[in-house]
Amino acid sequence: MKYSIRRQMLFIFILIMAGTIMLCWFLNKGFLGRYYLHNKQQMLETAYLNINEAASNGSIQSQEFKEELQRLCGTYDLSIVVIDADSKLVQSAGNDHDIMMTYLLDRVFVGTDMDYELIRETDHYVMEMAYAPQNGMTYIEMWGTLDNGNLFMSRSVMESIEESARIANQFLIYAGIFAAVVNGVLIWLITKKIADPIRSLTNISQRMAELDFDASYQGKEKNEIGVLGDHMNQLSDRLEQTISELKTANNELQKDIEKKEAIDEIRKEFLSNVSHELKTPIALIMGYAEGLKEGIDQDAENRDFYCDVIMDEAGKMNLMVKKLLTLNQLEFGNDVVNMERFDIRELIGGYLESADILIKQSGASVIFRETGHCYVWGDEFKIEEVFANYFSNALNYVSGRKQIHISLKKSEDKVRVSVFNTGDPIPEDAIPHLYEKFYKVDKARTREYGGSGVGLSIVKAIMDAHHQPYGVNNKNDGVEFWFELAAK
Repeated sequence: MKYSIRRQMLFIFILIMAGTIMLCWFLNKGFLGRYYLHNKQQMLETAYLNINEAASNGSIQSQEFKEELQRLCGTYDLSIVVIDADSKLVQSAGNDHDIMMTYLLDRVFVGTDMDYELIRETDHYVMEMAYAPQNGMTYIEMWGTLDNGNLFMSRSVMESIEESARIANQFLIYAGIFAAVVNGVLIWLITKKIADPIRSLTNISQRMAELDFDASYQGKEKNEIGVLGDHMNQLSDRLEQTISELKTANNELQKDIEKKEAIDEIRKEFLSNVSHELKTPIALIMGYAEGLKEGIDQDAENRDFYCDVIMDEAGKMNLMVKKLLTLNQLEFGNDVVNMERFDIRELIGGYLESADILIKQSGASVIFRETGHCYVWGDEFKIEEVFANYFSNALNYVSGRKQIHISLKKSEDKVRVSVFNTGDPIPEDAIPHLYEKFYKVDKARTREYGGSGVGLSIVKAIMDAHHQPYGVNNKNDGVEFWFELAAK
């Protein structure tokens, strides 16, 4: 690849390596001399502090201190001499202590022909750079007086910093070139281990772009590349799952389209049923109205009968239209279900009181002995519509002993409301269709009491909106309609 990460890493490494070598060369060139001089000064001060402490506590002439002083001088390339007020040697370490004694006395009392450059001066010592013309050597020296009055001198030879730095820089360049070549080869080999997994991930991503989800990363790395590989595998699985879900959704959409077409067919059937239901009352109204207009029968009682028929059929049409509007609102979600907690026993009792005239006209006996409160959750007005439909069906179809039993069965979190009427059972093949719009088991009887076949469809829509069960059961001597509501 033109922009291979392996080549980029090698190029970056070479740049860093070259930059590091150049930085080391610059630091050696500019700061090595200062660092070397500072280090020498630190060594002289350390030696002075140790000697002064030993002189103060009287251990300067002990064997232990002598050994410690020898180690110090051997480590830092120092020469040290200490003399008392009588110019007698107290302690020495390093080379040529006799020459150092003479040099110290001359430095203190007479002076020398050496050139000096003052570095630091305190009340106790002087630190200088000394240049010896006789041997061409340069020294860094410290001389002065200890706290106990003894004289001391310590010094160290200053090597040629410039020459040392030049040699060090020259070696650094050669060593750097060699290290760059060796490390370049190593980096080229190491980057292969890094680049291969990345190349593998690149190939996997390309296959994923082509919707090939069988590719998976098989590396065992525990670093970021391994984590990336795991994430790529997870991404592949999720993409495959998402595409599968999209295809499923597409199939569901196709089903929805088919369902819409089916709904259109139902709508056509609905219009046909409505037309059929309205055809008879409209024909009766037109016929009796024409009879009244033409004065077919001048008898007042017959005219009243004609008017009663017209009003009755118009009332049935009006009731059916209202129920159809209610059903339409429920089925299309335009009617909001207002959930509240109410007493279902009180609702049923109130409805039975209002329907007392209808009960007496039907000659049926209604049995409802529930006492005490029974609270449920639901839309109180819609639940009353459900009960009213069940109860009106029971009144219209009650026969035999002509009894209607209303019961409430409580469970832990449900209340079942049942409306049972004595009479003929419902044919088993008709039960699955009872809650369909305009379905009538006995069309003649339904016509007789003015039913439209919409009431149970309204029950279905209301209970579906409440997400609660409902149904019908044939009993030995009658039929039971029921629905359930949440008690908690």
